[in-house]
Amino acid sequence: MPRFYPHPIIAREGWPFILAGLFFSIVFTCWLEWWSLPFWLFTLFAVQFFRDPSRPIPQDPDAVLCPADGRIVVVERTIDPYRNTEALKISVFMNVFNVHSQRSPIDGTVTRVEYNKGKFLNAALDKASTENERNAVFATTRTGRELTFVQVAGLVARRILCYVDSGQRVVRGERYGFIRFGSRVDVYLPTDAVAQVSIGDKVQASSTILARLPLKAAVQNDEPQTIRPAATTAPAAGLTEHAARANAPQNEQQIIEEAAEKVRAAAEREAPQE
Repeated sequence: MPRFYPHPIIAREGWPFILAGLFFSIVFTCWLEWWSLPFWLFTLFAVQFFRDPSRPIPQDPDAVLCPADGRIVVVERTIDPYRNTEALKISVFMNVFNVHSQRSPIDGTVTRVEYNKGKFLNAALDKASTENERNAVFATTRTGRELTFVQVAGLVARRILCYVDSGQRVVRGERYGFIRFGSRVDVYLPTDAVAQVSIGDKVQASSTILARLPLKAAVQNDEPQTIRPAATTAPAAGLTEHAARANAPQNEQQIIEEAAEKVRAAAEREAPQE
């Protein structure tokens, strides 16, 4: 496979289906005439399903591009089940009328590829992310940010194709996989990513910006804070004031007693001698 898939309008995965449909359509037309119409319809369906048009590719350094055509069905904070970390999850659901080639959402390096067998539930369901057949690609951007994008098989999808492997470098818009006949793609991003799409939005592979991801993670200051001793004057003043307030009743009582003593002494002096 070329380093950067040249987008041949019709994906190479579809040529066996298209040629087979065309062959049987011609043969049955010769034998059955109008009864061959279902074969022609299948051939037309295969042509539209396996189309693989070229798309404009935004080059914003912090942009995470949409890996597939379809409709946004999930935008939420959750746990990335592959890295076991908190993440922003964005899911794209593809019906049978969408383009089904997957393209790299970032410039970076594939660190691991993990395939999991599973069921073939409706890909629009949330549980399809963890129960269906799926293929997870772990990748790291050029600035070291980690993300996971997962191909998930759907109700009629029976084949997930992935063309990248561990250690391989990818560029945004590069075609890395294909899913036949209905599916979804889940993207797990760091929690500081900001989604640029909402549930229900129709998106296109490579040309739609899925989220904005800062080039570097925010630095957390884990240094212990130094506790500085407070100035001595303020506490001293505070203590003096507090002591004064505490001793105020005692001082007033003493003044009253002294005044009373003076009054008694004066009264005794002025009293007549017997």
